Amino acid sequence: MLARKILFALLIAAVSMGTFSCKSQKKISKKEAAAAEARKIAKAKADLEAILADDGKMKLEEKEQKLQVIKDMNIEDAEVQELIARVETVLRREREAQIAAERAERLRREREERLAREREEVTRPKGLSNYFDEIATASSTSDANAKIREALALFSNDDVPVLIIISKQGGIVDYDRPTTIKKYLEYLKDVKKNLNTVENVVYDNNGKIKELELIRK
Repeated sequence: MLARKILFALLIAAVSMGTFSCKSQKKISKKEAAAAEARKIAKAKADLEAILADDGKMKLEEKEQKLQVIKDMNIEDAEVQELIARVETVLRREREAQIAAERAERLRREREERLAREREEVTRPKGLSNYFDEIATASSTSDANAKIREALALFSNDDVPVLIIISKQGGIVDYDRPTTIKKYLEYLKDVKKNLNTVENVVYDNNGKIKELELIRK
């Protein structure tokens, strides 16, 4: 009888110890989970604040990736959510600025390429020199005047200086009397003969001719 009582008491003690052990284990697990969550929140805050404080060391794509990783964590912390909203605003502005800068650079390159093509076109036989020939050989005064207007559109103004090289000898260049592009084109219309060809062209920032040098054929 006594042995049964002792055995029963031992069983109760074992069960009580087991229950206490389970409760203690659950408390430890909760503490560990809470600590892990706190670490995750602290890391997220630190990363978000680092993005906000970045002075250009991180690329925009890198910051966007960091933000997405944090958002994917689904952290239900008010401060983290507020930081995410601030970072989203900052990165959206950065992305818009980058797109605008890329567009401006693309337009600048396209403009330079267009101007280069126009300049190349002007110096080709069918460019400026061709205008000179067409004006000199025009079938009528009205036709010549139309060609003159087209040619003048290539220049910054009607008074662009035109220098005509008569001769070159040993580095010595002899020029005819200087004139302007408008007067030169009118001269071609009157004499009906083009005796010169393009030697050098100088352009302004808008791709218009601001100085022209010709040479006798």
